[in-house]
Amino acid sequence: MGMAVVIPSRIWEYSIAALLIIVAPGPSVLFTIARAIAWGRAIAIYTVIGNILGMYTMAVIVSFGLSPILAKSHLAFTGVQWLGGLYLIYLGYSAIKESPRDAEDMLKVVESRPSPAKTIRQGYLVGALNPKGFVFFAAILPQFIDRERGSITFQMLLMSTIFALIGFISDGSWGFLAGTVRNWFARDVSRLVRLRISGGGVMILLGLLTLVNSLHSK
Repeated sequence: MGMAVVIPSRIWEYSIAALLIIVAPGPSVLFTIARAIAWGRAIAIYTVIGNILGMYTMAVIVSFGLSPILAKSHLAFTGVQWLGGLYLIYLGYSAIKESPRDAEDMLKVVESRPSPAKTIRQGYLVGALNPKGFVFFAAILPQFIDRERGSITFQMLLMSTIFALIGFISDGSWGFLAGTVRNWFARDVSRLVRLRISGGGVMILLGLLTLVNSLHSK
């Protein structure tokens, strides 16, 4: 028996939330920018392809593993929101605190230019293990599910696909831009520090909004 086609009523609100978390420079974006600075736009785009495939794999696993629990337990639904919101705040704080070191690390690429296949594999691992992505799929995405409509697995897969599409466009844009103006980025590490701090601030904001939303959920 196939999954029913159910479109969440808050799909546009979800898309905005997805855009905010994707645009905020986290591990995947920083990895892409580092590759762009070191080897240019082509390697950056291959990195993004692998990254998005990795994140989508994570999203599918979360969708099938978490949706049965969320469908049956409001307590689990609220608990996931709280854990995710708090962890997102922690990730944002860590990003701000470690921004100088992260920026320096981005300019220390010492390996030789990787092949497209190796680049995609490396990007896949970064995407699949990205904690920001996991928190989003496990804690923020479920807020936009219409539990009373059923087909929670399909709803999560649909929203995960939207996330992947937005992520490819956004991360690809970051990589293309960084590859185009890579000398500008490399000349002043403070630009990368500010980029990391801004991403940390967005993650903290989304974490707080997740906690507030959990208090008002029924």
